[in-house]
Amino acid sequence: MAKTIIARCEAKGLRMTGQRRVIAQTLQDSEDHPDVEELYKRASALDSGISIATVYRTVKLFEEAGILERLEFGDGRARYEDAEREHHDHLIDLNTGQVIEFCDPEIEVLQEKIARKLGYELRGHKLELYGVPVKNEPK
Repeated sequence: MAKTIIARCEAKGLRMTGQRRVIAQTLQDSEDHPDVEELYKRASALDSGISIATVYRTVKLFEEAGILERLEFGDGRARYEDAEREHHDHLIDLNTGQVIEFCDPEIEVLQEKIARKLGYELRGHKLELYGVPVKNEPK
């Protein structure tokens, strides 16, 4: 990722208030996929003047500007990540809701192969796997 979220917002001409900067930095520092509630909790810990409404508006603005990507994993919560993060796929634990990022070269090759076989040039993809941990049974 070449530029920070703040730098990309400024490059797109978005007005960056102090609170928007805090929210952008909070997103930049996130290693997970926070929803608005979690983002609000983290950002308001840094600036108690930030309201949940400000977080909602800012996330929507960043999403519309192509800065953030909205992710939905079937749990009714929209989550967000930096739209310019390196490509990765997601495995969602159905028991805990934990989202595990991964990238598998074999899957990437297979997806390209399938697209070519069907007569397409692949321009992008999203892969989400849903599962539960395998319990080790005694032998």
